[in-house]
Amino acid sequence: MNFDLSDEQKMLAEQARGLLAERTPFDHLRGLIDSAAEWDEPLWRELGAMGFLGANIPEAVGGLGMTELDLGVISEELGRANAAVPFFSSIVLCADAIRLAGSAAQQAEWLPKLASGEVVGTFAYAEGPGPALARGAVFADGRLTGTKTPVADAGIASVAAVLTGAGLVLVRLDQPGVTRTKLASFDQLRSHYRIDFAGAGAELLAGPGTPETLFDRAAVQAAFEATGAAEACLTMARDYAQDRQIFGRQLASYQAIKHKLADLAVQVELSRSNAFYAGWAAGEAPADLPAAAAAARLSASAALEMGARENLQVHGGIGYTQEANCHFFYRRERLLAVNLGNRSYWADRLIAHHSAAQNEAA
Repeated sequence: MNFDLSDEQKMLAEQARGLLAERTPFDHLRGLIDSAAEWDEPLWRELGAMGFLGANIPEAVGGLGMTELDLGVISEELGRANAAVPFFSSIVLCADAIRLAGSAAQQAEWLPKLASGEVVGTFAYAEGPGPALARGAVFADGRLTGTKTPVADAGIASVAAVLTGAGLVLVRLDQPGVTRTKLASFDQLRSHYRIDFAGAGAELLAGPGTPETLFDRAAVQAAFEATGAAEACLTMARDYAQDRQIFGRQLASYQAIKHKLADLAVQVELSRSNAFYAGWAAGEAPADLPAAAAAARLSASAALEMGARENLQVHGGIGYTQEANCHFFYRRERLLAVNLGNRSYWADRLIAHHSAAQNEAA
């Protein structure tokens, strides 16, 4: 495949980058934190008005019907901007769950609202320490009982796709029997909650989509998001090194700094290549998606961890202060490192799929 954006995708990236650069300067992000805002609601409304939220939603239900790679372009730019919006929770996870596993009636009811940004959704898959895809919650006779934690963006969400022992169910969060408790979050621009369900009304998502498929597709977008953030770290470190003078010389002129930046640039491009392949596999080679998604997730996590740490190192002591901007991406990296399951989870999935492929070949 061609590991490059098409002209249309380049235009999409430019539109998203231009909007986000204008709407999400670091001082604006600091303002959101200082005001204890859980999200950037005006930006969310603008993303909806421009059609970005409907990228992976079919045209028949109010979306644009774009490919997984098109969606990845948007995810990468949101990662680069460190935007405080529930795009991953609402669009990548909840909307995709309804699209893959919802009935025609469920899709018609919810997808247009999610595509416009009128409604925010989330996906509750974890139940504290333990398996990434936890099925302890119980769904029976149209009622949901159990606990899900942590659940990203649950405080601003109106609907959630919830993983239970009976499969995926859809539940409104503004009803009796649903209690949301805010958790302390290392990343102050992405809130998390504990949700307790006590006989809340819910409905089964009984379509052919599986939680594993949904997770694989989400891992692709997580890889694009992390790639964008890693490249932002590279750019920030490079710009600082070019401006900073040490002993009468430009910091960027020192060989050790050049090597740091060059190694990080290699990691970013490796991450992007893996994300591109996984995005292509999601649409063109579904059988390759599980392994490709795991590889992309692992590669992007490594790139962003390296980017966040090296950005701090290049900045030196000032990089550890609140006045500097490095902490925005360091916090996001620590959060994304465990989002959708940690590296061990995805490494095990990658090994399992490669082992299965070798056994089939034998």
